[in-house]
Amino acid sequence: MKKFLPLMLDLAGKEVVIFGGGEVGERKASLFCGHGEVTVVSRDFTPRLNQFSEEGKIKLVKVKDLAENEIRRYMKDAFIVIAATNDTLVNESIAQLAGKSGKLINRVDDMGDVIVPSVITRGDVVIGISTLGKSPALSKYIRQRLEGVITSEFADMSRLQNEIREVLKSQVHDQKKRKEILWNIINDSDVWSAISESYEKAYKVALKHIERTGRKT
Repeated sequence: MKKFLPLMLDLAGKEVVIFGGGEVGERKASLFCGHGEVTVVSRDFTPRLNQFSEEGKIKLVKVKDLAENEIRRYMKDAFIVIAATNDTLVNESIAQLAGKSGKLINRVDDMGDVIVPSVITRGDVVIGISTLGKSPALSKYIRQRLEGVITSEFADMSRLQNEIREVLKSQVHDQKKRKEILWNIINDSDVWSAISESYEKAYKVALKHIERTGRKT
């Protein structure tokens, strides 16, 4: 029985190899190309994948057949292997070969080692939503509902928290007090109102929490 743990992975410089150049492979490439080095291996490619290649976002490898030796060859340096062909038997072969080679595998038609969630990104705030492959439609529904709640202001609050935390390190020596101030800022409706107007105004309002505490606490 598989046991999944949500993680954030740094894919910079790591190779993601996608087998399958159809619409599903296109969606996977669209997601991963901004994070890792993406190679798509297939007999044919969608127009958008060709466009990605022309823009230098991904690498395309055209093959006549996805035989075992070809699969092994192209997944050799992969960190993540994605089986996204329209042939279940080929996807199964890719998954087995990837597993034997110690690669992380994502399958579009079955459970692999990696599940790609629905993602909401607001600056440094990243939220992944998954039903462990049971209901992609529900994942999409939850994402659409949350997109209306997790607004762009959350990205500004993340930036504000980071910058205020750096100020606190030099002005407030007590760690518990620093945490309390940061929490109070998050819960301050005046800060959130200011964020909706401008980041600079929100920063000034947030600084008042430090001023109330007193310096060198």
